[in-house]
Amino acid sequence: MTTPSRNSPPETSPPETSPPRNSRRRFLATALSTTLGAGLGAATLTACASSDDSVPAVGPANSLPPTSVQPPGGPGPEAEPPVANGNEALQRLVEGNRRFTENHLHHVDEGTERRIAVSKSQHPFATVLGCVDSRVPIELVFDRGLGDLVVVRSAGGVLDQSVTGSLEFGVAELHTPLLMVLGHQRCGAVDATMKALDSKHTDAEGQIGYLVEALAPAVRQVTGKPGDRLANAVHANVDLVLAQLRKSPVLGPLEKTGKVKLVGAYYELDTGKVIIS
Repeated sequence: MTTPSRNSPPETSPPETSPPRNSRRRFLATALSTTLGAGLGAATLTACASSDDSVPAVGPANSLPPTSVQPPGGPGPEAEPPVANGNEALQRLVEGNRRFTENHLHHVDEGTERRIAVSKSQHPFATVLGCVDSRVPIELVFDRGLGDLVVVRSAGGVLDQSVTGSLEFGVAELHTPLLMVLGHQRCGAVDATMKALDSKHTDAEGQIGYLVEALAPAVRQVTGKPGDRLANAVHANVDLVLAQLRKSPVLGPLEKTGKVKLVGAYYELDTGKVIIS
């Protein structure tokens, strides 16, 4: 995968939405700095991870997926070996995205047999934080199926306690050796933040104001720089989110010891390609 040019022509932005107002966003912003720590309630979380089996230790012996399904009407793909580390997990996502863009989908790990196999335990090989945008369905983009990925989505990939805790759960409790933060082309949440800051509006309904506040640093960081402002802001936000996640007392140490790989990526709506940062 190639690194995208950030000097492409400006992209069309979606209609303007209103920016922030009430003080509840301060509560959520404060929550971002509140770490869940190692005491996430391991017994409860492990019970969620598997109702019948204990979760294996984090490390090379992770990600042991059940055999891929043989769909009716012909043999399906061969059973995949477990991934040994974050690099192998990333390569598996890269290969799946290539199949997606070339329209050669394997429909890996789908169907009745796979559903039954993962009903008792799960061994996903990657955790992905993406946007809520309906045009970016994570499993489809990577040609993956049941039990393969831990997917967490929020508008613009914004972090709060729930999102960060879910990512920590995927890595620390389900032992995925890869954590990807996936931004995308023409992100509506980032575009709305740009318009809110440009217009200096301060009102927003509900918690939309919190989203604007959380995405504002990325927009400010690229303002006045060459290239497409929206695309640049999305890339900047991915980098800022990764920086925040590295401060997690759960994720940071795991990355330093090589038990998890953190990467950023950018999804092109026009081509279907995922470009690794």
